[in-house]
Amino acid sequence: MSIEFLLTTLIIVASPGTGVVYTLAAGLSRGGRASVLAAFACTLGIVPHLIAALTGLAALLHTSALAFEIVKYAGVAYLLYMAWQSLREHGALKVEEKADPRSARQVVMDGILLNLLNPKLSIFFVAFLPQFIAPTEPNVLGRMLELSGIFMLATFVIFSIYGLCAAAMRDRVVGNPRVMAWMRRTFAAAFVLLGARLALQQQ
Repeated sequence: MSIEFLLTTLIIVASPGTGVVYTLAAGLSRGGRASVLAAFACTLGIVPHLIAALTGLAALLHTSALAFEIVKYAGVAYLLYMAWQSLREHGALKVEEKADPRSARQVVMDGILLNLLNPKLSIFFVAFLPQFIAPTEPNVLGRMLELSGIFMLATFVIFSIYGLCAAAMRDRVVGNPRVMAWMRRTFAAAFVLLGARLALQQQ
């Protein structure tokens, strides 16, 4: 495994995006356990994209404008839905004092869907990972799985750190209604901006 792959992976994963925003929001609104669940869910959301890359579906998504647009705008719609939920304080981002098993399931489902509906992830696995696989590699599939596993581990660890740091600030935030209101607006605006960025992305 090359240092270049590790550095590139860390930069990509640590860069603010949908998963980071969602994990931060989960940590602030529900605490440390929810932030780790959100990080785990975002990591799980990578698996379908990996499978798509290994089976060739990602290549189809890359070449088919219609398929790309369908997945892209489904992702945009879900990000706008998450923004609406943030403003209304409903769903996975609702502030709760006590843990609720149903809310934990909601955190996981939303995290998976947010990554699942991002078509760029599938194309990422097709365009990014092969650069770090030597042409003479005897086991391309095994190498692809190894690199993907490292990428997913980095995603889970870094997102969890983001979320746990946010959760550490939770008590100060939850106790102040004015800060809570601004927090909801900020996360709603972040989801809207991420949706707009996704909408403007091309194949």
